[in-house]
Amino acid sequence: QVQLAESGGGLVQTGGSLRLSCAASGNIADINAMGWYRQAPGKQRDLVATITSDGSTNYADSVMGRFTIANDNAGNTVYLQMNSLKPEDTAVYYCKADAIRRIIGRQARYSSWGQGTQVTVSS
Repeated sequence: QVQLAESGGGLVQTGGSLRLSCAASGNIADINAMGWYRQAPGKQRDLVATITSDGSTNYADSVMGRFTIANDNAGNTVYLQMNSLKPEDTAVYYCKADAIRRIIGRQARYSSWGQGTQVTVSS
């Protein structure tokens, strides 16, 4: 099992910046990808950015050029640097870890989610 703890959300004005952190614990060696998702009231949960264990990244078109995802050297913490924030970025942001548990003769895939952190951008 992997547990995730998010932090860094808050209230910021249009054009401001925030840095979100997601600390993973438990079976972190099983993680092959981590990402950030967001959900605004009345809307579905959408992908924001992902990073794989080899360091490759992907971004939603809506945040490309403004947001940056990165992890630390140990690979147990992922960050989301959010710049040039807009009111439409307002949402609860969730951290997600995709993991593979390998056992002799078996392979189990699972995902873990953090509790979410609120980001509010005022205009």
